[in-house]
Amino acid sequence: MNPTTLYLVSAMALIVVGLAGVLLRRNILKMVIALSLVDAGINLLIATLGARPGATAPIIDDPSLFQGATGGLVQADLVVDPVPQALVLTAIVIGVGVTALMLAYVIRLHARHGSLDIRDFGRLKW
Repeated sequence: MNPTTLYLVSAMALIVVGLAGVLLRRNILKMVIALSLVDAGINLLIATLGARPGATAPIIDDPSLFQGATGGLVQADLVVDPVPQALVLTAIVIGVGVTALMLAYVIRLHARHGSLDIRDFGRLKW
């Protein structure tokens, strides 16, 4: 099996399992973990779609990557686009912060109400 296909299948599986966990679980802590799974799946999906097998990092230190003798343009099919990698790194940092904030809310809700069942917090909605 092609590694890219394996990564795509793994990313979709993480997203589906995470969404199922958010929709089917009533424990808020399990919902936070499921959202983290969705976050990891989306990051893997973006990184996989941004990868190009056989390409090198976009550090241009080899003269053979340039087109022609002038050396002005880089052959785009030989390097990987760095933007998806930068987006994934940024998303990981933001995801960690959001997860930490959600866990702080979960701890506070459990300390105040003594429960993590989502049905017990219906009166807090409005």
